Parts: sequence; structure tokens; C-alpha cells
Amino acid sequence: MIEIKVTDNAFDPWQAIQAFQQQPSFNAKHSGANAVFVGTMRDFNEGDPVQAMRLEHYPAMTQKHLQQLVAKACTDWSLDHVLLTHRVGELIPAEPIVLVAVWSAHRRASFAACRQIMEDLKHQAPFWKQETLNDGRRRWVEKNTVG
Repeated sequence: MIEIKVTDNAFDPWQAIQAFQQQPSFNAKHSGANAVFVGTMRDFNEGDPVQAMRLEHYPAMTQKHLQQLVAKACTDWSLDHVLLTHRVGELIPAEPIVLVAVWSAHRRASFAACRQIMEDLKHQAPFWKQETLNDGRRRWVEKNTVG
């Protein structure tokens, strides 16, 4: 089972996982491992305090990219289930931005697939970030290779 969601609403990652697992099509009988990554907004970047961030995207382009990256991870690592939730819109520090949860038969695959999905999201996915600094200035954040 695969669920990919891009939302402009705040979400609780742990409630999202619980709701995912309660769906009738979720079956964890063969899953010996589950890896989870939750990314939250921090209140600093590049040495400056940050009070808010706006994440923008083109929905059709983003959805296609996310479907392709999850399909690749499923093929590369033989995954049983994948839950991917990503925020867009206005965020404030400490709010979850992204949830990646994967289930597989073995921990190596779960860890590797979770990391693969997250690295692609960070460096390749079509999201654009604009920060609002504490002094009110806004700046666009360039994609980088820092993890």
C-alpha cells in the first residue's frame, strides 16, 4: 500500500502513521521492519534566526515526482508499504514538514529506502522554500547537499 499526500494543513506524523496502519488494505504480517523520518521546521538557517517559511510547489509536477521516487524506492528495496506526507504553504518553527514511513521485511531495506526517499525530497523534489527572518526580510533557500 502506498499513500502520498501533499497538504497545506498542519499534521501530526504519529496520528498519520496510526491512521495509515488502520486502513483495511494495510497488512504488516510480512513486515519485520518500519523506518520513520519526521522533518520539522527549525528556527534558524545559515546562521540567521527564522520565524516562518513558505513552501511552494506545482501540484501536478510535485505529485508526479513523488510517485516516481516512491515507485523507485519500492523497486530498489522491495517495500511492503510507504507513507509520504509533505507540507506546503506557511509553516512556523517546530511544525512537521515531512513524514516518510516505510515498511519492509528487513531493517536494512527500511532504513535505506527511508533515507533514499528523504534524500530525493531534500535535493530533487520540486519544492521551493522562502524564509521569513526575524527582522522581516524574506529570502529564497537554494537546494543544497547538506543533510
